[in-house]
Amino acid sequence: MSEQEGAGGESTLTVLLAGGVNLAIAVLKLIAGIITGSGAMLSEAAHSVADTITEVLLLTALKRSERPADRMHPFGYGKERYFWSLLAAVSIFASGAMFALYEGFTTVFGEPKEQTSPIVGYGVLAVAFVLEGISWLQAIRQVRKESRAERRSFFTYLRMIDDPAPKTVLFEDSAALTGLLLAFAGLGLHQLTGSSLWDGLASILIGVLLAFVAYLLGRTNRGLLIGRQADPRIVRGVRDHLKAAPEIEDVVDLQTMLMGTDHVLVCGRVDFDDSLGAADVESACVRLADELTAKFHDVTEVFIEPVPRSDPKLRATVLARYGDLSTRPIEEHQ
Repeated sequence: MSEQEGAGGESTLTVLLAGGVNLAIAVLKLIAGIITGSGAMLSEAAHSVADTITEVLLLTALKRSERPADRMHPFGYGKERYFWSLLAAVSIFASGAMFALYEGFTTVFGEPKEQTSPIVGYGVLAVAFVLEGISWLQAIRQVRKESRAERRSFFTYLRMIDDPAPKTVLFEDSAALTGLLLAFAGLGLHQLTGSSLWDGLASILIGVLLAFVAYLLGRTNRGLLIGRQADPRIVRGVRDHLKAAPEIEDVVDLQTMLMGTDHVLVCGRVDFDDSLGAADVESACVRLADELTAKFHDVTEVFIEPVPRSDPKLRATVLARYGDLSTRPIEEHQ
């Protein structure tokens, strides 16, 4: 199994586990919410429904992004993973946060609600916490494993990750565990004080929590959809490899873009030795492209353009992109 296939299988396992857990929990919470009359419990049921929809969208993202390139999409379908993951973030907000906020404000400002059979709610929350914890541990395990493989700290890897699936599951499971604690507090305070105000406040906090998670995930996928630069370590490595080539006098400009999980596009503009003939330049471009894809497993497409480093229009373009660092655009900027 290749590194890429292994990562994809791990993401699928993480998503399937989270989806199964969320579906079971959603049913339990809904039953408990109806029995206890707890707004926080009903909000948590909506939370789990939103998470289940999220897992379906993530599975869609994983499967559709694996389709091979074709004539209409010559760079493949890798960015579909970011599109469906963005929809998952919208789902968390629309079907989870909005319902929780509505239920919370209705409970706080509406007629007082009587609590019945709170013990059922406590039991469901305890079971849900255990199941959510299993899914959360799987997401933690995947992120830790991948961060160690890339020799990064846990949080640095989480910030740089180009696969939204484990990050989405980790964030939503973390929110789920926090939401369960809030629901437990709301249920308990309602029982102790006899006031449904606490139940409503717990629902509002759950809604705010879900809205915040949806914002974080939406911002991540927006950046990936727009076209984020590759890992700076890859950019530096590609630049150094090109500069070390005997045929190249200088790397004038280097652009990279994430085309999907583990798919990086490299566009290099280089100044070749003027003594080289056309055949030598062509041979060097082919050789360097093969070397880069072999050395950096994430690099899947390489384009090398011969340019004169003194060209004023090109220098102006680089200056506009990198500012005052344009004299050494890649080395300084990275």
